[in-house]
Amino acid sequence: MNNMSDCPMCRRWDMDSDLRIIELPHSYVILNRDQYFPGYTLLFTKVHATELFHLDQGVRAALMEELASVAQALYTIYTPAKINYELLGNMVPHIHWHIVPRFSSEPLWPRPIWAEEHEELFLPPDEYRRRIENIRGALI
Repeated sequence: MNNMSDCPMCRRWDMDSDLRIIELPHSYVILNRDQYFPGYTLLFTKVHATELFHLDQGVRAALMEELASVAQALYTIYTPAKINYELLGNMVPHIHWHIVPRFSSEPLWPRPIWAEEHEELFLPPDEYRRRIENIRGALI
């Protein structure tokens, strides 16, 4: 495991406080600032760990339930063709999922979201708040 002070994901909850959706028992959930893919959300572990097998089995199981509940909330709100789950960690070695509603009408469909560059879509603050409130409401 890496030093937490060097980890951008360990600091993300505080640094992106305007994007906070919810704090769950084992994870933090935030809206991704780039909303090119509507509803694109990040879920990351509260503890600094780089691999799923680093987590206690009970924590790992609970974390998967948290991930599933966020995905279900996104599905309920956005009714996508598919939810994508990306757990890579090559660039930021801290367990975090990119949870991305995908639509067959997208230019990148059905390829991965990183298949080609796209212009980032930044929203006005009130639109971020609206999306966050909708997701939070579907989770509670």
